[in-house]
Amino acid sequence: MLAKWPIRDKLLVGIGLLVAIVVTLSVSAFIGVYAYRSLVRSLRNRAEELPLATELAGRVSDLRVSFGETLPLRKSPPGNEHPDARPLVQSFAAKYEAVSTALDEYRHQLMINEEDLLIGNNQQEQATVGQLRDSLGNVAILTRDPDWPLNPSRAERVNEKLELVQTLAGQLPGFLHRRIHDLAGEVKTRYLTLIVLTWITTVTALAAFGLFVHLFYRWVFRPLRVLIKGSRFVAAGNFGYRIRIDSHDEMSELAGAMNDMTARFQAIRDDLDRQVQVRTKQVVRSEQLASVGFLAAGVAHEINNPLASIAMCAESLEGRLAEIAPSGGEQSGVVGRYLRMIQTEAFRCKEITEKLLDFSRLGDVQHQTTDLRELIQGVIEMVRHLGKYQAKQILFHPGEPLVAPINPQEIKQVVLNLITNALDSVEQGGTLSIELHAAAGFAEMVFTDDGCGMTDEVLEHLFEPFFTRKRGGQGTGLGLSIAYRIVADHGGQIDAVSAGPDKGSQFRVTLPLVETHKESSHRYQAA
Repeated sequence: MLAKWPIRDKLLVGIGLLVAIVVTLSVSAFIGVYAYRSLVRSLRNRAEELPLATELAGRVSDLRVSFGETLPLRKSPPGNEHPDARPLVQSFAAKYEAVSTALDEYRHQLMINEEDLLIGNNQQEQATVGQLRDSLGNVAILTRDPDWPLNPSRAERVNEKLELVQTLAGQLPGFLHRRIHDLAGEVKTRYLTLIVLTWITTVTALAAFGLFVHLFYRWVFRPLRVLIKGSRFVAAGNFGYRIRIDSHDEMSELAGAMNDMTARFQAIRDDLDRQVQVRTKQVVRSEQLASVGFLAAGVAHEINNPLASIAMCAESLEGRLAEIAPSGGEQSGVVGRYLRMIQTEAFRCKEITEKLLDFSRLGDVQHQTTDLRELIQGVIEMVRHLGKYQAKQILFHPGEPLVAPINPQEIKQVVLNLITNALDSVEQGGTLSIELHAAAGFAEMVFTDDGCGMTDEVLEHLFEPFFTRKRGGQGTGLGLSIAYRIVADHGGQIDAVSAGPDKGSQFRVTLPLVETHKESSHRYQAA
């Protein structure tokens, strides 16, 4: 299903995978860094707490020492004058203030450390600090009287409170030591958890990256390799090669466009090959016609005179046959038939030479604008009244009037030749269809019959001089050659197609609707 997504969506999926990889690795790294930062901060805060607890214990010890200095005041004999207690009271008060200040600093540090989640559970310290404050408060009340050192009972109560304060102050570092000891096990657990989390995120990131590489190769690199390979095949001239990509995305669309382009290249190449072959045949045919034109100009002139002499001699002998054989008889009849045969064949040869002369006398003529519809219609009316064609049907589809710059007599000769050839090829009741229309600046005359058709061999040599396949062996084989010369000299083209024997034939004549001057066209004229 993903393979059919557009490349844009596939790239978004790939970018999403990369973002997921980066986020996963970043989260893992940040978790480890913040865990390390939290541990360091906790240790730092506890490290700051320990000196305060030690200082508090020291201040409490100093306070006990100051209290011990008041002991001689209470041991003086009765009746003696007591020494001045004010310096000792003032020293005790100063030490008391120092203890209170140290306790406040320690308490403030505990409040800061409450925000620490690792070893911030300092409820025992808080409770101990509360007891210390209460005890110090009792001490403050008991020492409010300036003469308290002289009162043994009150001094004893102060001593009890100070012992309690010293005991509580000595417990504070122990709480921290135990908590740090417990912290080692907790840190080890978190360390193992972070290691497992790091491995999981690393494996997940590697799997996501592998999936990204696989998808990117499948969706982008592999189709690109197929496209490059196919383009190299096509560039090497293998136009039959087709690129196949089943991704149904832009790559597949590009492959389809390249296949269509290759198919068009192949069609253009095949068409160019065909045109080259056709033009080559036309050039060869033109050279053949030119050679025949030179030959015909000389041969026809040289043969006409002997043929005329033969015909005249045969006619003269036939006229003098009665004088030579006055009695008549069978021999006279045989001689007469042979003389008439000589005359017939001589005139037939003369007809061939005349066509040769027609072939060679295609000189430069003036073109004039002529309505092709009227020209074709006139030829049809002339042929339709001939007896041998009356049983055959001619259908003309003239269309709109079409005027072209032509030589009317020459084009009429072409139309007459094509119509008579077509009618000679169809059976009685057969049909010849003629169409006339304009196409791409040319006038097209299409002659389609349902006659005997032609083979590929006949189509190949159809316009060569003296080539004929008319029924009964009739024809000189020059009619289509002359028609080809006329159409070519008009700047047009004549083509013949046939599906095969007994499947009819079609001749297509194209003539330019605007007069053209063919510099390469040479016409030959007999001497």
